[in-house]
Amino acid sequence: MSFLAPPGYQPVYGPTIPYLGPIYGGLREGASIYFQGSVPDNITRFFVNLLCGPSESSDIALHFNPRFDGWDKVVFNSRQNNTWDAEEKIRDMPFSKGEAFEMVAVCSAQGYQFKINGKDFHTFKHRLPLARVCGMQIGGDVSIQTINVIGGGGMGQQQGGYPGGSMGQQGGYPGGSMGQQQGDGTGGRPGCGGGYPGDCGGGGYPGGMGGSMGGGFPGSSLPSMGGQPIYNPPIPYSGVIPGGMFPKRTVIIRGTVPYQASRFSINFLASRSGDIAFHINPRARDGVVVRNSMIGGRWGQEERQLGASPFQEGQYFDLSIRCGSDRFKVFIDGQPLFDFTHRTCAVNDIDKLEVAGDVQISYIHF
Repeated sequence: MSFLAPPGYQPVYGPTIPYLGPIYGGLREGASIYFQGSVPDNITRFFVNLLCGPSESSDIALHFNPRFDGWDKVVFNSRQNNTWDAEEKIRDMPFSKGEAFEMVAVCSAQGYQFKINGKDFHTFKHRLPLARVCGMQIGGDVSIQTINVIGGGGMGQQQGGYPGGSMGQQGGYPGGSMGQQQGDGTGGRPGCGGGYPGDCGGGGYPGGMGGSMGGGFPGSSLPSMGGQPIYNPPIPYSGVIPGGMFPKRTVIIRGTVPYQASRFSINFLASRSGDIAFHINPRARDGVVVRNSMIGGRWGQEERQLGASPFQEGQYFDLSIRCGSDRFKVFIDGQPLFDFTHRTCAVNDIDKLEVAGDVQISYIHF
């Protein structure tokens, strides 16, 4: 059983800034880009660019540029043929010096809708076609923990998704690994020969989004994640898992453990029987993560074996829960955390997710 991330949902963790990387398969309407990061106390400005090609000189479909300069503002813009267009200045600063942030850019028919720390901020209307976007650049006074593109154009899955050109990753990037390694970038962007003129040829990206890309995306037979993410749900949260759980299904939960937190729980339930098939119970004060199930109204044997608990007060977490035919595999920040073998509840009966306790959830995606 393979437990690789479904194609298109391999986040980038802790990229070096300045960052330059591809968005495999590009963007499409309904896609979203999720950022988790922080800005230093002495910030002056930083930027995020969505690029229409593989280099810093490519056209820029979106330039997002917070500036702390005495007249704090966020500047939006675009650039075509090396010429900047008219700026849109939003004289409101959603970032705080020395503090962490979460930002989501949702690609709608109208433009890029920005939500920062759970609040709607601004929509930047499209000036260049969304389909041209195939890369991302980040620079300035910012630290990034996570970048995740959700619902894009395949991220290695498609075999011809871009109009006029094959954007599939049939051979991957030359050089194989597309993690945070610095290649020489001489290979160019494969499969772009017949695409948009000047968009994807030439230098290639020095680093990139995702894991090993050697011969196409590993595990590319896995299903895509469906639907839009749920942002900032109230706690306690109780919701239906669309289509229920099944082998190879992945649930991503991102959030924060507040200061003074005691414990919280994440439960996967079968609503017909009321059984809790999988109970995850991080206890911040005790430094343990308890796992269990409750079948027929009775709790089973607790599992506690783990090294140091990754759920610390004041810390973000990025949890990936992947369902296999005989067990769940749980990953934290991209690293394996523990396995939990299925007990008596049938996987296909699991159709509900509950989150409760001392936790703030920013993002749930099935």
